[in-house]
Amino acid sequence: MPVKKMRSTMNVLDAAKNRIKNLFDTGCKVYLSFSSGKDSLCLSSLTYDLIREGQIDGRQLKIIFIDEEGLYPSMVEAAERWKRKFESIGVPFLWFCLPFKQVCVIDHLSSSESWITWEPAAADRWMRDPPPYAIMSHPLLKYPGQMNYQTFCTKVFGDGIQMIGLRSVESLTRYQCIARAAFDKPTGKFYPIYDWSDTDVWLYIKERGLEFPEIYMHLYEAGVSKRQLRLCAFFGDCTTQGLRWVAETDNELWQRIERREPNAYLVLLYWDSEMFRRSTRKRKELEEEQDTKDYKALCKDLLFLHTDRYTIARDTLARLDSWRSLFIKSYGIASQKHYKTMYEGILYGDPKMRVLRILWQEIYQDYNEGIKRGEAG
Repeated sequence: MPVKKMRSTMNVLDAAKNRIKNLFDTGCKVYLSFSSGKDSLCLSSLTYDLIREGQIDGRQLKIIFIDEEGLYPSMVEAAERWKRKFESIGVPFLWFCLPFKQVCVIDHLSSSESWITWEPAAADRWMRDPPPYAIMSHPLLKYPGQMNYQTFCTKVFGDGIQMIGLRSVESLTRYQCIARAAFDKPTGKFYPIYDWSDTDVWLYIKERGLEFPEIYMHLYEAGVSKRQLRLCAFFGDCTTQGLRWVAETDNELWQRIERREPNAYLVLLYWDSEMFRRSTRKRKELEEEQDTKDYKALCKDLLFLHTDRYTIARDTLARLDSWRSLFIKSYGIASQKHYKTMYEGILYGDPKMRVLRILWQEIYQDYNEGIKRGEAG
């Protein structure tokens, strides 16, 4: 997706404020997606301050919080704090605890890549009780797991614009998502802080003294890099590393997690392995043969010769033809590095096809760079 980058004399903070004011000036309904994450906190603070200053009309706004059940206590506390703040200025805060289908990357033993938040049949194993003001049902959701929350929000809040704290620097997938919103048909989604860097986010939080979930500090102390500090449900592909910290420091919470997802222990046993696509020194020590593995041959075996010998989650298995297409069309230009990512992506699970999409781009990008350097045909 081509995106034209332009330099500006305006800083990202002023640009974000102008974008938000321009959106509200249209007079449309606005739904702010709140998640308790650092980006969401910045967007919420910007919006809250603009309402208090009288620069935008708070009557156009509603806050959407999708409670994913598996949240750190400090994330829940942050949501409660901002619920009080927004309601104090007359802005509704909709707290949803609905049975959505969610990504789960640790349930390899049952070959599943999903679980259902707030599943009625699992009420006795919920990781915590929903708050008394939570919205527990909706006529659009006819049965548990019918849809994910992204689809739900698109359908339910399609009469307005969803304002989301998504930033392009966090991943290629997010960059492409923002590019599609800018160049394809209208998506109903708006990203006021899309051009903020990690430094911009943390500087804004520091200068305004915003209280953020303490789990960020614990994950940083546990060795998670500043660029990888992301918060979402425990079993998602970007936050499984946080489970190790929970197991080491909060036994009561860990017991609730394991009761809800019995295979959570896999993170502790196999974190430094190909199951979780890790590239750490510890993994190299544990797998002395790693440097001699022929990942191209392994991918060929997995995709074409002996697929039935491998444990592949259902969602990924259903899309295996897309992986086969990548293998065939990139044959001769992909390197061992790419085949390693391909092999581990399939075994680890790629329910949202993020690894697959990124690999398509990386293989051809690396090949073109090689041509420029005179290293490829």
